[in-house]
Amino acid sequence: MPPKRRSQTVANGIQENGESMQGASLQSNKRAKTMNPSDSQVNNSNHGKDPRLSAAAKALKLEGKQHHREILAAFRCLIADLCEQFGGGHPGGAMGMAAIGVALWGHVMRYSPHNPLWFARDRFVLSNGHCCLFQYAFLHLTGYQTMTWDQLKSYHSVLPDSLCPGHPEVEIDGIEVTTGPLGQGVANAVGLAMATEHLAATYNQPGYDVVNNMTYCTVGDACLQEGVGLEAISLAGHLRLRRLVVLYDNNQVTCDGSVDMCNSEDIHAKMSACRWEVIDIEDGCFDIEGIVAALEYAKTKQDDRPTFINCHTVIGIGSKVQGKAQAHGAAFGAEDIRHMKQMNGQDPDQQLVVPEVMRAFFANKPQEGRRLEAEYQDLFQRYARAHPQLQSELHERREGRLTGDPIKFLPDIESFPSADFAGRKSAGLVLNPIAQNINSFMVGTADLSPSVAMSWKDKRDFQHPDVKTECGINGDYTGRYIHWGIREHAMASISNGLSAFNRGTIIPVTSSFFMFYIYAAAGVRMGALQQFQVCNVLSFNSLLLELRSTVQNREQANTLEQQIHIATHDSIGTGEDGPTHQPIELAALYRAMPNILYIRPCDTEEAVGAVLLALATRHMPSMISVSRQNQPQYHVTSNQKNIDLDSGKALSETQDDKPLSARAGVQRGGYLFCGDPQATVTFVTAGAELRFAVAAREHLRDESCGALRARIVSMPCWRVFEAQPADYRRNVLRRHDTLVIAVEAYAMTGWERYADAGYGMATFGHSLPGAVAYKKFGFDGENIAGKVNKLYEDVKATENQSVTEDNRASAWRHQLASFRADEGFRELNEENYGQSLELLRPSVPQMAEPT
Repeated sequence: MPPKRRSQTVANGIQENGESMQGASLQSNKRAKTMNPSDSQVNNSNHGKDPRLSAAAKALKLEGKQHHREILAAFRCLIADLCEQFGGGHPGGAMGMAAIGVALWGHVMRYSPHNPLWFARDRFVLSNGHCCLFQYAFLHLTGYQTMTWDQLKSYHSVLPDSLCPGHPEVEIDGIEVTTGPLGQGVANAVGLAMATEHLAATYNQPGYDVVNNMTYCTVGDACLQEGVGLEAISLAGHLRLRRLVVLYDNNQVTCDGSVDMCNSEDIHAKMSACRWEVIDIEDGCFDIEGIVAALEYAKTKQDDRPTFINCHTVIGIGSKVQGKAQAHGAAFGAEDIRHMKQMNGQDPDQQLVVPEVMRAFFANKPQEGRRLEAEYQDLFQRYARAHPQLQSELHERREGRLTGDPIKFLPDIESFPSADFAGRKSAGLVLNPIAQNINSFMVGTADLSPSVAMSWKDKRDFQHPDVKTECGINGDYTGRYIHWGIREHAMASISNGLSAFNRGTIIPVTSSFFMFYIYAAAGVRMGALQQFQVCNVLSFNSLLLELRSTVQNREQANTLEQQIHIATHDSIGTGEDGPTHQPIELAALYRAMPNILYIRPCDTEEAVGAVLLALATRHMPSMISVSRQNQPQYHVTSNQKNIDLDSGKALSETQDDKPLSARAGVQRGGYLFCGDPQATVTFVTAGAELRFAVAAREHLRDESCGALRARIVSMPCWRVFEAQPADYRRNVLRRHDTLVIAVEAYAMTGWERYADAGYGMATFGHSLPGAVAYKKFGFDGENIAGKVNKLYEDVKATENQSVTEDNRASAWRHQLASFRADEGFRELNEENYGQSLELLRPSVPQMAEPT
């Protein structure tokens, strides 16, 4: 049955003659427009008409039910005051959802305010994060100790230590995930619910439901329009996540105006088609009893579908702008708030009042939380006696520790491929055995399993056990391989929820083509942001110390709080798929993104270093970027390049230095790949293009290229290289006496920090076989060597003093300094760079020459 649509002609709610709002009527879908309806209005709910809810409603014994009206009115006035005091905020949605909040925090959710991270708690996600004041107020009322009265009043203030930012942030007690970009929270909630089902299937035993929490998520109209929300909703319905409940704050208003300007879909039919069970609450502003009945039904029902509760509400209810876009993101003004209070029997001259009846209603929540904790602890102790092995493993995971040592599962260097080998296969060769043998890892791909090489023999898929696919690939909830479908954005955002369920309990590993991580970028960014505070307090040197100590201390290394993204097909070498699939600009985004490690290894040995670095970095996600095409392998069977992780010193350069990859060098971010103490040129590069630097180095030795001597630096991770001591960075790059050239088939943005010039890309790629595509754009050792030789001659031409054998070194340094001062950074791929400007030139106005 299609849902009824609320009339878009919303009554003012404040009668012009000043009469009380008690007499407003509730007619079908024309919702109550008052803050304090009559008793008959409160009881006019639809839960008695819905046979699914009638039984739940009859069984309800809601303590404090007689105070619901007073609490709702006081809560809404408090929200209006909190926004008014600093003249900003988002009052409307928080006021409209008040009944949803009372139902959740007052009657249904299991939580412990004095222990916000209690493992067995229900999870709540505010996907419509602009309504954060709604959540902050309930955290304060229910007794979360950090959300003091002074903190609550700091909303939208200038206090730098406020715990009430403009959108919920995970560092605050009681906040499960950071939300704000609309739709992200829906995906996070799906991840939390997936974590529950996976852990329950893995560890629960008859009579011992040690994992049995619900996940609740509130959404607004906008969350249901965002693509990431719809991707997540589709997957949740397919997976039949029965412990997931989404409550829709259906006020039919967005920033621009009424929703019907841009959207007229049948939301009930849509959610039903996505395999969700739909419940309609006609009076979402006041029918607390009906909302509670729906929530209780969702917890106990036999149906295995997730639940969608459509709560029809009025944004900014009781204000002069109720039901209008103006109620969304602005304070109402003192006059409007005074009138609201007068209509509800409150003193209009008092602000920020929490009446005793509202305090008393929530006063027992800390005690109730301690009781729930004690009951769960008793259950867990009995579980330990009955199932000691399972309890021990679950305990380790609850503490955020891995159940095994990843180092044990690294492939032996003797087994590394000796012939050219694809970067994607190198990543799989290293990471798959770890994921296969350590239960903390959940790996998945966005419909690219054969291409990304991130699966293992006899893997078990995460899938509802009753799903039997036509292709015969089935699974159950104990599975740890996730088929995300073609949903890259949701893959990253749902993984944030998996990671957030309990830090370190689940380590998500996503995988897709690098180009498709532009779809996923918003989710990846939110994952980085949610651990930002931990890393933000570290200086680069502190980060370095953490990386060192974690690598050396196995117990610390087993305490993980991160995600790993495997980005394959990361260059124009991807080939015939063409420029749509060839990332040129994307590395610049992820290298610039705070609190994430973008790591680009060149071969299997560096892939080991990349995985070790990702596992050692406990407080930020990592992206490992690898090639589709085969790459040379530069390791030796006994890895001789031992970079000292304690002192940060590299081995001294020798004239016959050979190219040699080193996992320890990756853990430094960058290192000397092959050296030459007499070199005048340094190539700095990463990943798939390192081979061209090796070839160019050989060509430079030829007399036709000036017999130049060159060295090579591999720099897989800029951010970690920046964390190294200055002496290490100086000795690796040798900018004081060499001309530094960056080589990478990406936009050169950022390389100017390390190099004097770069051979890169300034246009999109081309649909050609990978090797031919590289050739088309000049990635060829001989071509690059010629460009470098010409640049070398240009630098030499800046000489302004006579050169003798005695002053040759100082003259060269002077020439380098003069060149850098004059040019800054030169693009060596002139043809490609020039093409990128051709489209611009005709549109640039021609300026008259000055007279």
